[in-house]
Amino acid sequence: MGTLAAGWTERTVRVGGRQMFVRTSADVPDATPIVHVHGFAISGTSLLPTAERLTGRATNIVPDLPGYGRSERPEATLGISALAETLLEFLDASSLDKVVLVGNSMGCPVILDVAHIAPDRVQAVVLASPAGGVWNQPLGRGLMQLARDAVRESPRMARLAVPDYFRFGPLNAFHLFSELTRFPSQERILRTPVPTLAVVGSRDPLMPPPWRVMEVARLAPEHVTLAVIQGAAHAMNFSHPGELAHVIGSWLDGREIVDNPDEPGISRVLQVPRS
Repeated sequence: MGTLAAGWTERTVRVGGRQMFVRTSADVPDATPIVHVHGFAISGTSLLPTAERLTGRATNIVPDLPGYGRSERPEATLGISALAETLLEFLDASSLDKVVLVGNSMGCPVILDVAHIAPDRVQAVVLASPAGGVWNQPLGRGLMQLARDAVRESPRMARLAVPDYFRFGPLNAFHLFSELTRFPSQERILRTPVPTLAVVGSRDPLMPPPWRVMEVARLAPEHVTLAVIQGAAHAMNFSHPGELAHVIGSWLDGREIVDNPDEPGISRVLQVPRS
């Protein structure tokens, strides 16, 4: 699993009668905390590379949702709506009145649900590789996209993901991925009630084609921003943490999203224009 970066701590929080495992960075007073929400069948460990790069701006919190990673398993696998309710309960249990939510893959539908249920609790939403919806349908197509993505990710990602997948269980993963393909992610993004940043990778087979990304950008309300990290696949939180953290920081500060000057040449970052 690796060693936590300096200043990070581990703990458990009791939520809904179960223990949730949580990683937390050093406290940053007077800054809205950032909560990172992982994808299906994998733990929050995959989000740490990006979270660690955001520690200077806010307290970063990376939980394992129930049934994932080192958190306690529920009797039955929780669906997207139940995970959203659990995340809200986690915010209550952790005395987090208002947060920035950063999700990856299935974590994006979960935090979109939270934003729709309790917009007063969410300052902003960041959707990294927001999977779900018609582009991942039918289920067989979505599974093929997932298989194509696997060979595009870093080998280091496999060393982390494979144990998590086996622990979560193939049958649980299959059923939850089936639900994910039916979640109307694009429609929810267009109707999100809070400031929202969607970031997609140009090599992510689970994302819509470029023409659809441009169409969504054109239709999106003013408080929704779309950006592309060229060269990134689905797990950009793990593979392109410097670029993603730079995009998130630029957006939260209200600055134009451009290439990361600290990691030139690694990938190109583009803010998708509305026209």
